Amino acid sequence: MNVFLWVLQGLLAAAFLLAGTGKLLSPYEAAKKRMPWVEDVSPTQLKLIGAVEATGALGLLLPGITGIAEILTPIAATGLAVVMLGAAALHGRRKETKEIGVNVILLLIAAVIAWGRFGSYPL
Repeated sequence: MNVFLWVLQGLLAAAFLLAGTGKLLSPYEAAKKRMPWVEDVSPTQLKLIGAVEATGALGLLLPGITGIAEILTPIAATGLAVVMLGAAALHGRRKETKEIGVNVILLLIAAVIAWGRFGSYPL
């Protein structure tokens, strides 16, 4: 189970690191063209979302790799699940059902990691 959780952590971290850095590094207007939902948030909010996603991705991996503050891994997973709840709510308000499916899948993966790392399979 530990290997399974590590695989999930790696995949989820890659997804959120790519998404987060993309939001951090893209100009606001370019991001609006790629992601229509961006018109519902300010440039500052977009950068904040990107920072939270990238930080959460690092939190999934670095504590376990370094052996420092390992409790941060399930906390990061829980935080990313909350981010996906917010994303699903935003997409639901915009009637973007395809995106909600992606949010739910990422939320479930984050929840499994949090469950496993808080529970019987800590780092």
